[in-house]
Amino acid sequence: MLARDPKAYERLARAVSALRADGRQIVIVSSGAIALGTKKLGYRARPKEMSRLQAAAAAGQSLLMRAYEEAFGCVSIAVAQVLLTHADLADRNRANNARGALSALVDAGCVPILNENDSVAVDEIKFGDNDELSAMVVPLVEADALVLLSDVEGLLDASGVRVPLVSNVVTEALPLVRAKKGDLGTGGMASKIEAARRATLAGVHVVIADARRDDVLARIFSGESEGTLFAAAVRRLTAKKHWIAFTLRPRGDVWLDAGAAAAVRTSGKSVLSVGVLGVRGDFRQGDSVRVLNAAGTELGRGLARYAATDAVLLAGRKGSGDDAILVHRDELVVW
Repeated sequence: MLARDPKAYERLARAVSALRADGRQIVIVSSGAIALGTKKLGYRARPKEMSRLQAAAAAGQSLLMRAYEEAFGCVSIAVAQVLLTHADLADRNRANNARGALSALVDAGCVPILNENDSVAVDEIKFGDNDELSAMVVPLVEADALVLLSDVEGLLDASGVRVPLVSNVVTEALPLVRAKKGDLGTGGMASKIEAARRATLAGVHVVIADARRDDVLARIFSGESEGTLFAAAVRRLTAKKHWIAFTLRPRGDVWLDAGAAAAVRTSGKSVLSVGVLGVRGDFRQGDSVRVLNAAGTELGRGLARYAATDAVLLAGRKGSGDDAILVHRDELVVW
């Protein structure tokens, strides 16, 4: 969107200036570096090789920030670049450092411009797209709302008509999703719906709307029907559980028997060693693991209290107290 419409920066700057005048604090998650770098380096199309993607990101990031600097400078707002990798947010200490830096920037009157650090990101640490990154940033900055701007007017139903409100992402939005990806970007409607699902579980409202409208942000924050509003979940995840569910990447699996699966799913119990049928993977203490029933259906995700080698020895055995807990319920997210 930004690569195709240079005036989008000016529209966004004016809109953010108006929102700040109303006392709102803004953090922007922006793509565009690879698309701008692709043109700068003379590539005919978005590269597929990781090294060329990284080169395009490095070449385009300065252009992206220059565009933001110039546009926001016209409304007397300072911007600051923040580049992140998945590893930055998967590590609690580094995530807390990022939270502190973002808070300090906002307190100083800056508008942080976040982007994935594509010039160093590889498959093991990349977010996938900035929709996913924005959903991870929501609990990090304790956001009240997330607006995903696109080149469509919102989620469309089967007849092509805008859906104004979605109360349940899984039952109302996912059946309508058809992934659509352009030549220069990576995030289609499918990724935005998934970002909306994750952000609503953090307790915020999400809006998907058309970035090409001059007054789109003003209309959204004045309460008018604009785009598609995804209502915040009634039962929100804590910041830690949201981190476990959506930021950490599972390093292994823990299979449960029928009794243990029922206790976890319906009674909110911890995963006890006696109910474990087996484990898979090379995880360490504190790593994320998937919790599965005997049929292989994922029940949830949690933090392992034992490394895989120790969990194997404990599987199926009775224990007492904390020694019997493989995944504690306070560190377990059940779908």
